[in-house]
Amino acid sequence: MTNGEPRAGDGYHHGNLRAALLDSALEVLSEKGVDGFSMREAARRAGVSQSAPKHHFGDARGLLGALATRAYRRLCERLEAVETARRDVRERVEALAAEYVAFARDNRALFDLMWRMTQFDFGDPELMEQKHRALRALDRGLRGQDARLPDSADPALLPSYAVWSLVHGYTSLVLEGAIDEDAEDPLTSGLLPAMLRLLDVSPAAPARNP
Repeated sequence: MTNGEPRAGDGYHHGNLRAALLDSALEVLSEKGVDGFSMREAARRAGVSQSAPKHHFGDARGLLGALATRAYRRLCERLEAVETARRDVRERVEALAAEYVAFARDNRALFDLMWRMTQFDFGDPELMEQKHRALRALDRGLRGQDARLPDSADPALLPSYAVWSLVHGYTSLVLEGAIDEDAEDPLTSGLLPAMLRLLDVSPAAPARNP
């Protein structure tokens, strides 16, 4: 090969064709965005027939859903790798926020896809597990590594939801060009940490039964 792309007919083991299609789909997504995504183009770049992706993903929604699941998994791995043991709660929050922003900066196409809920099955069990895993990583940053993720309606989760909402909203606004700090890169400036310091990140007390 001279162009670095797999050739039609090279053949794939059943297990790694799926991974190859996800890799080629990410290439297409990164170049053309969600709205310009084509499963046919992903198959072409993987060097397989146009019908090959249907065996693994069904349709474009299935392929994008699998790609979104991969994105959530990568985000979770980065959040879980953040060192929290020797930091107080505010330091942990700022470190996790910085990693979240870094993931979005390094994976803009994937970050955009993750929240396009109409483009894939957002209720897919594997995707939902990775989404909850991200919340657990953030929540443990606030309440400690031994904290168990409470029910979604438990007030104990309020600080985690507040932090996630602020960090995600800020990151999305920056990527859309809505926040401009002159020549400074707003993703790496001190604005987000300053905003986080306005939040009360003290773990909320659990609700009491009447």
